[in-house]
Amino acid sequence: MIPKIIHYCWFGGKPKPKLAQKCLQSWKKFCPDYEIREWNEENFDLQDTPLYVRQAYEAGRWAFVTDYVRLRALTEQGGVYMDTDVEVIRPLDPYLKHQAFAGFESVDRIQTGLLACEPGFPLFVEFLHHYDTAQFFRPDGTQDTTTNVEVLTNLCTARGLQCNDRYQVVDGLAVYPREVFCPVDFDTQKLHKTRKTVVIHWFLASWHTQQEEQQLLLERQQRQQERNSQRRVAIGTRLLGERGYARLKKLLGKGGE
Repeated sequence: MIPKIIHYCWFGGKPKPKLAQKCLQSWKKFCPDYEIREWNEENFDLQDTPLYVRQAYEAGRWAFVTDYVRLRALTEQGGVYMDTDVEVIRPLDPYLKHQAFAGFESVDRIQTGLLACEPGFPLFVEFLHHYDTAQFFRPDGTQDTTTNVEVLTNLCTARGLQCNDRYQVVDGLAVYPREVFCPVDFDTQKLHKTRKTVVIHWFLASWHTQQEEQQLLLERQQRQQERNSQRRVAIGTRLLGERGYARLKKLLGKGGE
C-alpha cells in the first residue's frame, strides 16, 4: 500500500505563487492525515546526485532538478508526488491500494505532475536510473530538455502501454484516463472536468524559458490545426463519402489538405 506522504519540490528559493499556495491548501483539505514534505536545497544533498542534476541546478533549471528528486523521494520513501500546480478536489485514499499510479495527460503521454508508488517500486527505480548516465549539457553546450514525461512514456510503451487514454496497469503502474488526474488539455489549456475528476493539473509550466514558451505555442497551434483538419476530413467523408469529399476539395483548391 502507498504510504500517506505527499512530496513536492521547491528549489531556487523564490516565493510560491498564488496558484501554488492554493494547490497546497487543497492537499491539506482533501488529504488531512497525509504528511507533506517539501524538498529543497536545505534538506536534499544535491552533491549526492548524478551529473545531470548538478548541471541542471547550476543552470537554474529547477524543474529538471525535481525530475530526479521526485523519483528519489518516491523510490526511497514511497508516497505521492505532486507538482505545485496540481490541485486536489477529491480524496486520494481510494488510489493508495495500487503499487503505483499515474495518469494520461494526452492520448499518447503519461503525465508526471502526479506520481505515486510504494517504496522501491521497480519501474520507478528504473526511471530513476535513467539519470545515472544522462547529462543536462550536450557536448555543444546546449541543454537537453527532454521531458520526464517522454522518458516515462517510453518506458511504459516498451512494457505494453496502449496509448488510448483508458485505464490499464503496466508493470504494476495503474494508469488512469485524463479525466481523473489531468483534465486540462495540455495544448488548448481547456478544462474538461467530470464527476470522476480527482486532481487538476493546471500546467503552469513556469520552468520554460521564453524561447521554449514561444516554441511550445507554435507546436500547440500546429497540433490544433492538424486536429481541425482531421475533423474536417472526418465530417466531409461521412457526409459525402471519400470520392465526393475528394471532388469537393479539388473544387475548392484544397487538394493538399
